[in-house]
Amino acid sequence: MTTTPTTTPAPATGTAKISVRDVRKTFELKGQEFVALERVNLDIADNEFVTVVGPSGCGKSTLMNILAGLETPTSGHAVVDGKDVAGPGPERGVIFQQYALFPWLTVRKNVEFGLKVAGLPRAQRRERADHFIRMVGLEQFADALPKMLSGGMKQRCAIARAYAVNPSILLMDEPFGALDALTRVKLQEQLLDTWSREKRTVMFITHDVDEAVFLANRVIVMAARPGRIYDVIDVDLPYPRTEDVRLSPEFADLRNRVWHSVYHQEPGIAAGAASS
Repeated sequence: MTTTPTTTPAPATGTAKISVRDVRKTFELKGQEFVALERVNLDIADNEFVTVVGPSGCGKSTLMNILAGLETPTSGHAVVDGKDVAGPGPERGVIFQQYALFPWLTVRKNVEFGLKVAGLPRAQRRERADHFIRMVGLEQFADALPKMLSGGMKQRCAIARAYAVNPSILLMDEPFGALDALTRVKLQEQLLDTWSREKRTVMFITHDVDEAVFLANRVIVMAARPGRIYDVIDVDLPYPRTEDVRLSPEFADLRNRVWHSVYHQEPGIAAGAASS
């Protein structure tokens, strides 16, 4: 199954918080041009939760890095709140698979760090940090160093730190990818609980089809060589998302549809894992 690059935007409902227009990104590889993204178009609405899946080399992380301001498109535009992205900004929080915590700082000090850089008074930093530490369930570990935390707890700390500086957008690049299956499921539910109470616009990259469906309002399926949007699937499942939702026939139908989109791009992939 083949497709041509998508030329029309993958639509959002409501006013677009994020707009990607005809984005093309190339790199030089061994003296030749490598096309990472080709004419990518996408709208994401305010407070929408979008997941992005696709095979290896489809440009998922490159697209996120462009929106984060860590890379620039070769052509086209990435727009946030009506303005071209020209670099990193406080309105965009980024969470990677690596925890990126300061090992010499406690959980509370890690969460406070961005607030301190922003010049917030100490008492306000403490109050805001403690609010989000409680929200992710780490209040008993506020004074612990990262080395004392499990992988899941470290990632919860990273989520609290991102939320604390009050970004309107969260860009998450496989944040649960290194975790065991049970911890991953629990953190998916924790993230949705946090998002339901403190709404943000979220773009979440994953290789896990179940995770993509469970979290999202919409799933964006990308294709590789060159990276482009291949399919857009609305997820009409009720919130809050619980274990009952995962076991529902509606979830199974959506999972199968997303998997079918990913699988048919690379026929050699074994069923059950959209890995890169």
